[in-house]
Amino acid sequence: MTTPAPDDITSILAAHRDLEGPLLPILHAMQAAFGYIPEAAHRPIAEALNISRAELHGVISFYHDFRANPAGRHVLKICRAEACQAVGGAVLAEATLAKLGLAWHGTTANGAVTVEPVYCLGLCACAPAAMLDDRVVGRVDAARIDALLAEAGA
Repeated sequence: MTTPAPDDITSILAAHRDLEGPLLPILHAMQAAFGYIPEAAHRPIAEALNISRAELHGVISFYHDFRANPAGRHVLKICRAEACQAVGGAVLAEATLAKLGLAWHGTTANGAVTVEPVYCLGLCACAPAAMLDDRVVGRVDAARIDALLAEAGA
């Protein structure tokens, strides 16, 4: 992804700044438009809302779904919650990262997949769970992860 044009940032700010509690709607709109919260948007957001850039960074880094960097074309989220870990999710996650040569939040060299941790997908009875883009998958094993990665082009 490329850095967004200043006019794109300005239009998102204009559309949301007058809402009550506008920060999260602005961040969601930025993420929807660009796939991440670009550094170029930090100063305009902070100035528009009269908050410090440190406060803004704190919010962006607190919420798991906000990204500071562009993601790959697909996002694979692997559940890290206790129910999934209890049935092999931690081993599966580490094996997946090792296979791809990535750390959490890393993106494959071809830009196809970013792997992120998530802390509960609501499929505890079907653990371990993963999510490729918007599709949740239960009872994930190495073969299913391989199929998801192949589907995503990793």
